[in-house]
Amino acid sequence: MRNDAQRCFFCKDELFSLMEELRLARGFDAIAYGVNLDDQDDFRPGQKAASAHHIVAPLLDAGLTKEEIRALARAAGLRIWDKPASACLSSRIEYGRPVTREALDAVEKGEDALRALGFRQFRVRHHGEIVRIEISREEFQRALDPAMAAEFTSIFKALGFKFVTLDLEGFRSGSMNALLPAEELFRRAG
Repeated sequence: MRNDAQRCFFCKDELFSLMEELRLARGFDAIAYGVNLDDQDDFRPGQKAASAHHIVAPLLDAGLTKEEIRALARAAGLRIWDKPASACLSSRIEYGRPVTREALDAVEKGEDALRALGFRQFRVRHHGEIVRIEISREEFQRALDPAMAAEFTSIFKALGFKFVTLDLEGFRSGSMNALLPAEELFRRAG
């Protein structure tokens, strides 16, 4: 509920604790997760939890970037090779604002609506009465259309937001981290 800068640490710590119980019960040697080389360039407190639980990171160990992983997945014929990144819904709620079922529902329904409109790479950022919509640069022109803006307004006001905004910087992973003080980012959860 506190939703501070360490929220991902606490979430992953709980997740990996539960997964460790399952690993032991099923007799698996290790738990692996999909952190990769590109993830090292952002504020990711969950990585400290993974390290504390001795979770293996084969993609990182292999030095693979997201683009390289997508290329390998495509070459292997995996249908999800170009699936957009999908971070946890609570990462869409600004730091310091309690993560509630209502806020998560508004974000999820908003993202479902954007997907239904045909957008592929986006985030719905919850700032209380304000929703900040991030759309990828490749899809940005379509988002700027006045009819689409009216559609966004209708969708997000129905979800309880008073103000509907389109972020002119477009989609960028981890944009909520820009709200954190520099000393928190440099601490890197450690």
